[in-house]
Amino acid sequence: MSADAVKDGPPPPRRTASNDATHESIVTKKDGNWKGFVAGVFSGITKLVVGHPFDTIKVRLQTSTHDQFKGPMDALTQTLRREGINGIYKGATPPLVGWMCMDSLMLGSLTLYRRLLDEHVFRPYFVKQALSSQRKIDLGQTKLPAVGHGIAGMAAGWTVSLIAAPVEHIKARLQVQYQAVKSQRQYAGPIDCAKKIYGGHGVRGLYHGLLATMIFRTCFFFWWSTYDAFTRQFEKRTSMSTPAINFWAGGLSAQIFWIFSYPSDVVKQRIMTDPLGEGRKFPRWRDAAAAIYRESGFRGYWRGFVPCFLRAFPANAMALVVFEGVMRTLNQPA
Repeated sequence: MSADAVKDGPPPPRRTASNDATHESIVTKKDGNWKGFVAGVFSGITKLVVGHPFDTIKVRLQTSTHDQFKGPMDALTQTLRREGINGIYKGATPPLVGWMCMDSLMLGSLTLYRRLLDEHVFRPYFVKQALSSQRKIDLGQTKLPAVGHGIAGMAAGWTVSLIAAPVEHIKARLQVQYQAVKSQRQYAGPIDCAKKIYGGHGVRGLYHGLLATMIFRTCFFFWWSTYDAFTRQFEKRTSMSTPAINFWAGGLSAQIFWIFSYPSDVVKQRIMTDPLGEGRKFPRWRDAAAAIYRESGFRGYWRGFVPCFLRAFPANAMALVVFEGVMRTLNQPA
């Protein structure tokens, strides 16, 4: 059997809104790798504006005592009453910069990993299958399978953890400062927090919780694999517009991600708000996980899940609409 069984033809075209709603972010030429990083910046800004209030309530529920808040609405009400609208956006400065950098790195590396997997793993596999079965295959019509998107997402999650760990560490410590008067707080702001952590514990202190961050972001596999699966089903079974498909696929896949990842996020938050140096309670990831179970049983791993789950859909749905929209704009011929 010769290689003629594989229909080479021209290189696979970049998919457009008219024929594929999800794969604008798969760039088939190396000179287009930068586009995912640019589009990710806009995604990060969107995610922060929509999602930070939910995140503040989530972190406060995760790290508070049982008698401090009765639930998400009580936490929101108390925060607004005591601290005003600024309370729910407390600690927003580091994630604003952080989300711009994190989504740029995460979605940019996701775009790169998708291309590498497509070119060097899955497409050669399709060629090999075609040669062995003596059938023709049009490489221009092959798509990266859902598992490929999941693997790329997991790798992107590990990559972005290098930025996410210190940003989320600082954000978490700012979010659990309950004093309404600034002078009573341990940290005056994100820069002051970073300086004090670095001054007392060095770079290692800033990266406190890196392993927990990487464990949490391993679950990006579920996010990006289901995003691809949902998108294909919506394209096949509905007549929704491309942005609408991006919105629904992005929101639903984000909620699936949080269902799988939330317990590890609770453990991560406990580690990141644990005292540094003397008084440290959780020297290892499993110590924090065990402490949560001792305190609250299995339910402890789901404390604060409701605001997180409510946040996941709108924040990530809008972020992916923006990301895919910017990618479509950048992919348009000059």
